[in-house]
Amino acid sequence: MSLVSSAEPASAAYRNTKLYSIQGSSFRPQDFSSYQLRGYLEIQSRDTLDSDTDKLKLKLQELERDLLADNDVDEDDDMFFTGLRMEIDGEWSDPIRTEALHESPKESSTSDSYLSSISSNKKVSHVSSQTPKQMLIKCAAILSEGNIEDASAIINELRQLVSIQGDPPQRIAAYMVEGLAARMAASGKYLYKALRCKEPPSSDRLAAMQILFEVCPCFKFGFMAANGAIIEACKDEKRVHIIDFDINQGSQYITLIQTIAKRPGKPPHLRLTGVDDPESVQRLNGGLEIVGLRLENLAEALGVPFEFQAVASRTSLVTPSMLDCRTGEALIVNFAFQLHHMPDESVSTINQRDQLLQMVKSLNPKLVTVVEQDINTNTLPFLPRFIEAYSYYSAVFESLDTTLPRESQDRMNVERQCLARDIVNIVACEGEERIERYEVAGKWRARMTMAGFTSCPMSPNVIDMIRKLIREYCDRYKLKEDLGGLHFGWEDKSLIVASAWR
Repeated sequence: MSLVSSAEPASAAYRNTKLYSIQGSSFRPQDFSSYQLRGYLEIQSRDTLDSDTDKLKLKLQELERDLLADNDVDEDDDMFFTGLRMEIDGEWSDPIRTEALHESPKESSTSDSYLSSISSNKKVSHVSSQTPKQMLIKCAAILSEGNIEDASAIINELRQLVSIQGDPPQRIAAYMVEGLAARMAASGKYLYKALRCKEPPSSDRLAAMQILFEVCPCFKFGFMAANGAIIEACKDEKRVHIIDFDINQGSQYITLIQTIAKRPGKPPHLRLTGVDDPESVQRLNGGLEIVGLRLENLAEALGVPFEFQAVASRTSLVTPSMLDCRTGEALIVNFAFQLHHMPDESVSTINQRDQLLQMVKSLNPKLVTVVEQDINTNTLPFLPRFIEAYSYYSAVFESLDTTLPRESQDRMNVERQCLARDIVNIVACEGEERIERYEVAGKWRARMTMAGFTSCPMSPNVIDMIRKLIREYCDRYKLKEDLGGLHFGWEDKSLIVASAWR
């Protein structure tokens, strides 16, 4: 159903939310406040930031303590900041409400049809009879027209209705309303940076990312598909060199090394190169050396010859000479949830996204694996992008409910530290500040083809293995093959796409 034309009655929405309730428990909107990013709503527009630097720093420090639980409050009583008022402080509200969005990019005509269908009646006096989803979309439409006052009123009302401990529709609404608030206050880039988890709490984010990859099968199966394609391509090779441009905690390669060790015959000599972005979470937690040491110890214990090297460079600055490719090695390049961070022609005249692919092609790799989220948050203008993000992340939040209990702190951490930052960046930021620029499978296919790559369909062995594993989960998880790629989804919504190229 189109989110634009949604007009489901409140009673239907309540019936749907019962699917996600915990037996014997109930969540009332008044019990918990919205995800408390309200400090960012109190930040003035860019024009006033320079004159209020000290005050802004205090706001940011307060926000980071709240977001990352880096404070002394009692977790049982205050971790959701129960009872805090939602309104914008008067000290900051006037500049926010009166400042025109003159720095926001102009919306293209693509969004005109959305505006006409959603915001024809923009009077906030009627929003209370609408569902949170309808209120969110209405607020986004109003905000895209620069109507700060009405958008602010809807945001304040929404914060009273949603909860990060509620059912999936309530939780997605709680995070998206804060993205709208940050966009209205022109503070999205600050919020995104805070959510990137600076030292010392950044280790919490690493743990949350690991949990996300484990409990959300679509992410996990994406890694498994890439590993399966790599192992199939190198089964007869004696020396293999894998280059990974975003190795994260190395979890993908723990599974890869274990699988290689179990295969019959002598395992190949495996060399792994991880590109270490100076601003990455890994660098803040001691660098990729820790990841490399963990993998080396595992490989030694399993009898797999192994070398690891870290390349300390921004991805856009990596050159072939830095990668130490050697004659006699089968070269594999792995892009797992990395390419969408590279800006393209819609951001700058320097198309880093396609330049990286062309550079990799010049290395003449035996195989390139790509795993990405299947959603367009790159070139869509704000309003349709907001609706697309709502649809996508709603499916992700629903899927998490089948693997983590409603009261699970792990689920809370995953959503707050992994998903919330993406949502805020997609909703609140524009231009170079918008980092989470996902593309749909067809666009990646076009980019890979233009760079000179040819699709390499996944082998039947890999597909059969993953199909068997999917059956162990909820039957609402789906796998579909399409033009050589594997689409992992929740019901009819494709979430992750894995593909292989040569």
